[in-house]
Amino acid sequence: MIRSLVVLSLLVAGALVEIAHSQEFNYDNPLIRQRADPWIHRTDCGIYYFIATVPEYDRIEIRKSNTINGLADAEPVVVWRKHDSGPMSHHIWAPELHRVDGKWYIYFAAARAENIWKIRMWALSNDSDDPTTGEWVEEGQIRTERDDFALDATVFEHKGEYYYVWAEKTRPDNNSGLIMSKMKDGVTLIGPEVVISEPEYEWEMHTYAVNEGAAVIKHGNRIFMTFSASATDHTYAIGLLWAYKDSDLMDPNSWHKLPEPVFYTNEKFNRFGPGHNSFTVAEDGKTPVLVYHAREYKEIDGFALDDPNRDTRVRTFRWNDDGFPDFGQEIGD
Repeated sequence: MIRSLVVLSLLVAGALVEIAHSQEFNYDNPLIRQRADPWIHRTDCGIYYFIATVPEYDRIEIRKSNTINGLADAEPVVVWRKHDSGPMSHHIWAPELHRVDGKWYIYFAAARAENIWKIRMWALSNDSDDPTTGEWVEEGQIRTERDDFALDATVFEHKGEYYYVWAEKTRPDNNSGLIMSKMKDGVTLIGPEVVISEPEYEWEMHTYAVNEGAAVIKHGNRIFMTFSASATDHTYAIGLLWAYKDSDLMDPNSWHKLPEPVFYTNEKFNRFGPGHNSFTVAEDGKTPVLVYHAREYKEIDGFALDDPNRDTRVRTFRWNDDGFPDFGQEIGD
């Protein structure tokens, strides 16, 4: 249970008085078993939609609820299934649900059954008001300047423009870095495509040199971008980039990386390999919530990606006095 600080302003005898009280949001963790790379989208009217990687890597499903806890028991609606062969026929990974210019999009990664590591990025679209209904249309591959291992796309809006951020191999000596481009529409990048982060610290290069799974949240005068690094075992960890809101986001020099991870394994709480997070808000519409996956144990039998027990977890978090997020590394779920 995490306590979230809510500040109320009252006008008393002509003076503005700040009164703080704590509001509790109790979330059952793990929220959803065997769901990795979780993404929760909350609409303006308070409906939560949940999407994530399923352990079979063969379909995309969406859950819907009026509360975060309610997502655990919500009936999954399968909105798309992999092809039998060719593009989008293997490794259906990390779907995210976004609203771009009034239309729903799902961005996801997929490979070919004939070449399971030829992973590229794809999109679906839906004109319905409710993404669990209507028809999902295959929009095809999101084309980038590079044509290499690419996955984990996310989208964010800033000052009326949409930005697309993804993980792709950027150098011969890494598995992936983070690349960003502006968007013409929900499926077209207009470039330039700039590398804003690459693995450089030891904690980003356990087994694999990886930056992936970006997610964006704004606070104060900054834009924060979390990302995940290293292998998908207990070494997986969340790092943090940030830029000033008024800076040129397409200039790599505008982005600053913290030298240490901000959320990582804590054996005391049986929280191993937390990562590939997203953000939402609690039922009050304000309190920030970190959504992520983790395992309950360290030792994995066999290949980590064959282990299905990366569970979705959620927790509220607070902003430090310096305006940076504190995800509660020393707080249990």
